[in-house]
Amino acid sequence: MPMYIPFPFNWIPTLPIAGCQESPSLLKRAGTEKLREVFQKYASVQKNGEHYMTSEDFVRKFLGLFPETAFNDESVRLLANIADTSKDGLISFSEFQAFEGLLCTPDALYRTAFQLFDRKGNGTVSYADFADVVQKTELHSKIPFSLDGPFIKRYFGDKKQRLINYAEFTQLLHDFHEEHAMEAFRSKDPAGTGFISPLDFQDIIVNVKRHLLTPGVKDNLVSVTEGHKVSFPYFIAFTSLLNNMELIKQVYLHATEGSRTDMITKDQILYAAQTMSQITPLEIDILYTLAGAVHQAGRIDYSDLSNIAPEHYTKHMTHRLAEIKAVESPADRSAFIQVLESSYRFTLGSFAGAVGATVVYPIDLVKTRMQNQRAGSYIGEVAYRNSWDCFKKVVRHEGFMGLYRGLLPQLMGVAPEKAIKLTVNDLVRDKLTDKKGNIPTWAEVLAGGCAGASQVVFTNPLEIVKIRLQVAGEIATGSKIRAWSVVRELGLFGLYKGARACLLRDVPFSAIYFPTYAHTKAMMADKDGYNHPLTLLAAGAIAGVPAASLVTPADVIKTRLQVVARSGQTTYTGVWDATKKIMAEEGPRAFWKGTAARVFRSSPQFGVTLVTYELLQRLFYVDFGGTQPKGSEAHKITTPLEQAAATVSTENLDHIGGYKAAVPLLAGVESKFGLYLPRFGRGVAAATPSTATGS
Repeated sequence: MPMYIPFPFNWIPTLPIAGCQESPSLLKRAGTEKLREVFQKYASVQKNGEHYMTSEDFVRKFLGLFPETAFNDESVRLLANIADTSKDGLISFSEFQAFEGLLCTPDALYRTAFQLFDRKGNGTVSYADFADVVQKTELHSKIPFSLDGPFIKRYFGDKKQRLINYAEFTQLLHDFHEEHAMEAFRSKDPAGTGFISPLDFQDIIVNVKRHLLTPGVKDNLVSVTEGHKVSFPYFIAFTSLLNNMELIKQVYLHATEGSRTDMITKDQILYAAQTMSQITPLEIDILYTLAGAVHQAGRIDYSDLSNIAPEHYTKHMTHRLAEIKAVESPADRSAFIQVLESSYRFTLGSFAGAVGATVVYPIDLVKTRMQNQRAGSYIGEVAYRNSWDCFKKVVRHEGFMGLYRGLLPQLMGVAPEKAIKLTVNDLVRDKLTDKKGNIPTWAEVLAGGCAGASQVVFTNPLEIVKIRLQVAGEIATGSKIRAWSVVRELGLFGLYKGARACLLRDVPFSAIYFPTYAHTKAMMADKDGYNHPLTLLAAGAIAGVPAASLVTPADVIKTRLQVVARSGQTTYTGVWDATKKIMAEEGPRAFWKGTAARVFRSSPQFGVTLVTYELLQRLFYVDFGGTQPKGSEAHKITTPLEQAAATVSTENLDHIGGYKAAVPLLAGVESKFGLYLPRFGRGVAAATPSTATGS
């Protein structure tokens, strides 16, 4: 099917987009053959040997939108026409591929909106095109806009014959809603007093600025007026505030030097905003009044701004393998749901812990051999000069698999160990986090300490068996030592030998690690608070450096207590006895043996464990009504198309290349520009487009 796209408005990229960063940047183009395979799967019409998609094929079957039986025909056709540039009611493969290319462009949102209004497919928008689409929106049916007024004539000329190109259209679309709001105010104030009632104010904002409202703002529109009539300056300041919320967020971050949890006063944000002429003191007054109506607080933090400003459409492009909503709202969180949430975290933590342990196990074995090496023993000489020498000798004498000696019992124990640590930390943090999602530093330290103490139940038996297997390779005996034989030899109480030293190590480790990780992760988040997996890995690794190094003395003592002393070697009766003897016989440097190996083991291990844990929560998302990991892209959904975007694009594997963004971008046309199309009423919109309304 021919496709006419005149220069310079060709929106088909001539080269594939490099890289594949799906949020919030560009998408990588899909391959032609794979895209053709997907196209033919949904194309139901064949003419002259060519396959074509109908409007329903493209919108309902491929994109998964308008699944209702009584869907609105006209709305489906309007959306399909975005890709159907020939405007003949059918979408060819070349058009299908071209639209995939458009979705990969940096300004894909505006390009998509432009294609919606370009009814003839000639690269321009006429007055008739603009009026036709506007009259079909829900907003026009509720608060009609004068399509014969001075605003329209300024853009399309007095005779309305001027054509608007893409660049001019973007400004038209930007100005349209501001003009619509002012026209709505004038219609509610026929006497020209400059005031409207609180209910009229609510009616205008709910309809004209619907795309900028969060539930908290929508529910408090009347209360922020305090029952007084709304003046025109207040009305303009309110709408300007909604439009400038992203700028307000930047002012807040400037005032707090990048912190998202600092509570700041009105004076502080006024001082930070004084260099930005777009933000007025009246807007700041409204901001604090609105935040106070939602949260009853005289100060605000970043979460208040996020509750006022709707999330950007690209935030809904997270790919999830599963998505379950366990409760309708946080108020429905029962004790049973909380148990399920802990079980969910425990399961994911088990897998994450096993992955992390496997990656760094060879380093852990070297660390243990180095810490167990004793100066002045009857053996007469040091077996390993340094960690690298130890690594080479293990591989030389025991083979590559010698680096994984004792891995099986480690995996059997590390799964519940890491799982309970992560679960308890999250549980205690949840209990100590306020309603706005903030947690004080002392609470973070307490949560980490509780996590470290809880894991000793699993850690100690695991550690003592692992350590005895790891050092077994140093003894040249004919019999091979196995994990079960170590367990039988030690017995139940023997498995907890050195438990106090384990507590001495694990409690401070976790108390240092988890708060450091949380703050490092927040520092590495982008301006929207999102953490890329690489930043999660880096934050986990960085946090492991101080945590692992500072508790090395406790780890040395624990190792000495749990290893069987060979003939002629010093024995220890407890933590204090080991401390005194090590200091007397080997000096203070002995307490820091294996520090480098411990850091190189713990740091990457926890980095891998935490990034795996958080990514699993993103991939297998379950909403228990509690808190989610910060920076995970688990954002609010406010429009019907956005609700589809949260499920369709994550479940349909045929959405490849640019089509991964198709549903979120169409949701963005609604949520950014307020162009809500009616969803229901089969055939109604087609018959009487100016009166069609959504259900």
